[in-house]
Amino acid sequence: MTDRQDEVKINISTYQWSVRLFSTLKRLLSVNIKMHHDRGQVAEGEIFLFNHFARFETFIPQYLIYQETGAYCRAIASGEFFTGDDAVSNYLLNVGAVPHNHPRLIPYLAEEILRGYKVIIFPEGGMVKDRRSQDKRGGYSIYSRTALERRKHHTGAAVLSLAVDILKQSIQLAFEQDNQPLIQHWVQKLEMETADALQQAAARPSTIVPANITFYPMRVSDNLLHSGFELINRGISRRLSEELLIEGNILLKNTDMDIHLGDILYSRDYWSWWVRPIVKQLAPDMQSLDELLNRDTSQQSLKYRLLTSRLRQNALRLRNDYMKAIYNEVTINLSHLAALIIYQLLERGQQAINVDLFHRMLYLAVKAVQQLPKVNLQRSLMDPDNYGELMTGRCAGLDQFFLTAAQLELIEHEGDHYLFMPKLCEEHEFDSIRLENMIEVYANEARPISSINELIGHVIKHAQTTTPVELAAHLFDDERIGYRWDKQRFSKPRHQELNSKETATQSGEPFLILPENRNRLGIVLVHGFLASPAEVKLFADKLSHLGFAVIGPRLKGHATSPWDLRERSWKDWLASVQRACHIMQHYCEDICLVGFSTGGALSLLQAAEQPDGLAGVVAISTPVKFRNKNMIFVPLVHHANKLVSWLRAYEGIMPFRPNDTEHPDINYSTMPVHSLFELRLMVNQLVKRLPDVHCPALIVQGDEDPVVVPDSANRVYDKISSRTKHLEFVHSQRHGILYENIDNTQGIIIQYLKALEEQLTSSTIPPAALPAIEPTLPI
Repeated sequence: MTDRQDEVKINISTYQWSVRLFSTLKRLLSVNIKMHHDRGQVAEGEIFLFNHFARFETFIPQYLIYQETGAYCRAIASGEFFTGDDAVSNYLLNVGAVPHNHPRLIPYLAEEILRGYKVIIFPEGGMVKDRRSQDKRGGYSIYSRTALERRKHHTGAAVLSLAVDILKQSIQLAFEQDNQPLIQHWVQKLEMETADALQQAAARPSTIVPANITFYPMRVSDNLLHSGFELINRGISRRLSEELLIEGNILLKNTDMDIHLGDILYSRDYWSWWVRPIVKQLAPDMQSLDELLNRDTSQQSLKYRLLTSRLRQNALRLRNDYMKAIYNEVTINLSHLAALIIYQLLERGQQAINVDLFHRMLYLAVKAVQQLPKVNLQRSLMDPDNYGELMTGRCAGLDQFFLTAAQLELIEHEGDHYLFMPKLCEEHEFDSIRLENMIEVYANEARPISSINELIGHVIKHAQTTTPVELAAHLFDDERIGYRWDKQRFSKPRHQELNSKETATQSGEPFLILPENRNRLGIVLVHGFLASPAEVKLFADKLSHLGFAVIGPRLKGHATSPWDLRERSWKDWLASVQRACHIMQHYCEDICLVGFSTGGALSLLQAAEQPDGLAGVVAISTPVKFRNKNMIFVPLVHHANKLVSWLRAYEGIMPFRPNDTEHPDINYSTMPVHSLFELRLMVNQLVKRLPDVHCPALIVQGDEDPVVVPDSANRVYDKISSRTKHLEFVHSQRHGILYENIDNTQGIIIQYLKALEEQLTSSTIPPAALPAIEPTLPI
């Protein structure tokens, strides 16, 4: 083929129609596609390189790039799809596909890049089902189905980028030398509108963007696509059956597809200083790249042979760099870490592991990998809601991992041990490994990142000697990470209109204060509804100066966005308190729960669980009955909102309502109606559980509280089963008696906590003795 004769131009109408079709399919399918980049890669990139694991993924980068930039893409596809003049081959040609055996592949694509197209290449040359990209010596290689052996990756993308750079240098030299015949030749050949457009195209740096596509989780159970195809086409090959099973699960079963774009590689960085003088001498006669790229060098001049030789040598170096970058951009997930732990244990001759120890190793691996620079983490490893309960075995990602392991007969759970089956170490065929040993596939995918392999070794070595205090530090770190994650999650454009009305300025981050010589009694200090840990932080500082360790949890949904709170239930709030108690138990022998308003109710609910080490509870302004009579209508409005929200375009008849707060610098100024409904549910549960509270208790209430009916305190006091309990009323016409320290509220609580601490540390005072506080009753 010469010039653009017999070359098929991209059909703009077909391309745009395909983009719209893909947008529709994306909404219908269960694969969650996200492309990550923050350094201008999409706009500046010319050649985009991706690893290859599934067939359908080859259609996705073009769509994403077009969405972001409006640029059209050329993509190299297998020549087998272009053997005839059929609908499939014509469609592929119309949307920019180019057969890999095109006679002018590199020169043609180089010219297309100058015309403004981007090029997509899968340099592995085929699907790498085993995800094994390294040989035993650590070099990069993959299995070739055609050669039936491992081979180095193709250099085509490197040759293309270097060739484009030579072409650009040649054109730039033509402008420097005012070589009008050559300028006009390239203007016509590249179909440029003007010479200025050609000059601008030649001035752009020649770039490669390495990228990695990672799927998570990968499942092996049957799916509708696989079973339906087998029903229609009986006797399909094992290879096709395997691909339908794996890819059907990716498409139909809520799978994350993370595409991470790496740093841009510039071709100019791979030329020696003496190459430009050679290009300068060849430029006046360079009217195409065909001679430069001709593999038969016997017909080339010495200068062309030197340039061709250097190009191919530099291509090897560039190839090695971009393949390393591709594999280092993998998105690390929980299954990667679990698989690496298992294979390192096997390498140490270990055939089984204690269940709790494995869970601890996996949790510590998550915490360690979060600290590694330049490692891409799957979002489930950045949100403690997904991994925070790993050490207790409550983790959806962990369940999915062991479900797959059990289905493939790789791991058995027997008693308090995981048993590693011999199948984990067996060799499997290339086209069956995903159905035989998905754990090895996960391990292979993560192995190229050496820092993670070293990290796993360290975790295995030190997991058993990790102290409770070290674990507590990790758990509290999760509380802070969770706060930042939730805040970011609910800061999207759709949330901004409501978020912009919020007036809170104080930090909503949870806190942990650990005095150097701390008391035996640790305090879990819980804020109220619509507030944040800032509401109790000043009181926490006062307590810490008295030797008390204090943790201030952030109730889920608070201190981020009203949209966040709208998605949470009262059980989520209680779980925040429970996690804080668990953390404090690592630092102190005994704990006391101190909660304000809703925090008081949650503290009583937690006390009703009668956890080990609970020495007492203090509930301040705890709601059982509310002053606002409209609270009785909350269930009605909530259910109406729920009904209306079923219509996709609506959020409900009254999803939010204004909040007239006493402390606008701390509290939400807008409250979700759903959260008021959850508040009602929490109070109902509290009333039921009050008789289960047996620990020492102090109930504090403002006598003219404008929010909570003061008689709520009497109801709490009467219903709890504590042998030692106190009821203290303070004179106040405001609700926030703790934050504002009205009528010495803080002093009353401090006196109680000091007495409780003395009771715990003194052997002369009986455990049931009362702290010295005289109860007062309302007038």
